[in-house]
Amino acid sequence: MMSKATKPFQRTQAKRLTDRLREPRRFIQVVAGPRQVGKTTLVRQVTADLQIPVHAVSADEPTLRGPGWLQLHWEQARDLAQAAGDAILVVDEVHKLPNWSETVKRLWDEDTTAQLPLQVIVLGSAPLLMRRGLTESLAGRFEIIHLPHWSFSEIREAFGWTLDQFIFFGGYPGAAPLIGDLDRWRRYMLDSLIETTISRDVLLLTRVDKPALLRQLFELACNYSGQILSYTKMLGQLQDAGNTTTLAHYMELLAGSGMVAALPKYSGSVTRQRGSIPKLQVLNTGLMTAFSTLSLDETRVDRDRWGRLVESAIGAHLTNAAATGEGSLYYWRDRNQEVDFVFKRGTSITAIEVKSGAASLSQPGLDAFKRDYRKSRALLVGGDGIDLELFLSSPVIKWSTT
Repeated sequence: MMSKATKPFQRTQAKRLTDRLREPRRFIQVVAGPRQVGKTTLVRQVTADLQIPVHAVSADEPTLRGPGWLQLHWEQARDLAQAAGDAILVVDEVHKLPNWSETVKRLWDEDTTAQLPLQVIVLGSAPLLMRRGLTESLAGRFEIIHLPHWSFSEIREAFGWTLDQFIFFGGYPGAAPLIGDLDRWRRYMLDSLIETTISRDVLLLTRVDKPALLRQLFELACNYSGQILSYTKMLGQLQDAGNTTTLAHYMELLAGSGMVAALPKYSGSVTRQRGSIPKLQVLNTGLMTAFSTLSLDETRVDRDRWGRLVESAIGAHLTNAAATGEGSLYYWRDRNQEVDFVFKRGTSITAIEVKSGAASLSQPGLDAFKRDYRKSRALLVGGDGIDLELFLSSPVIKWSTT
């Protein structure tokens, strides 16, 4: 049975992974998600519960990665499988290996031909993995289990946080024990999490001609989370010279790290959505407050700043749901009318407006959206609408299905 230390969503994903590993060998299992959301812990717990020999390695150390590194460890796992009749190979940070997907495809196909009972789990960042081989070299050979950022209900169960604490600190489990010392918490967030992700998951894997510009863009995206901002206006906020095409490319790279996103405008035209002005959105509100100098109490009394944090917390909840395949997330604006979020799941369209304080009875943005999209449903979160704590404690599917 899976350890109770695993967070609720992970328990579901852990059961899914366990069930797949107990099936006859069919697919490479890809456990993917941002840094520090529990990928390695989940796989370690699952494989410990199975009575199957495991060979686990990590490609995170650059000095250990040579051309034959993966082949060598795969051969060791093959020996285990042949001796025991079954085995599991776990490769963490696989996307850091040069030409990893071609090597995995060759070795996997060799084992398939030989009918070798070796199960394979690879771990890494989902978007980066997808770009670097999953849909090309490994097409038809893998299944993904995506782990998003921790939700409010998960962080509350693990650490007993209040809603305000979750909105302010965001919910990175590794940083959770440090919130009593705000300076230490911020240094951990900036040095061990943000800089590590940018330098090791973005700059080392992709050509970036202006790394300083990419870092500035990330900080800007965190500071302006919840705001609609054209790339032209972004350039005016940045010190390093660049162009809108470069910024759009860098934003895609940052989105691939699982920390920030650029939400498109909802429209009936896919082309217009792709070319729309983006709405910046963090996937974890701790990324916003890491760059601030204010405490939770100081932020709480600043109505504008707190309102942006609350909206970003709701947006992060929705964005993480979209990242797991539950739907697609947008914003909507038409002239002077605006809706914070539009969540599309199949044919179901839900418009969501967020209020951190008291809300007026009239919601012109929601009313205008309903007029344009008559089959949609409208939700007010906060104010006199759905309680913030209830919304963040519930899966998005509860609110996105009619």
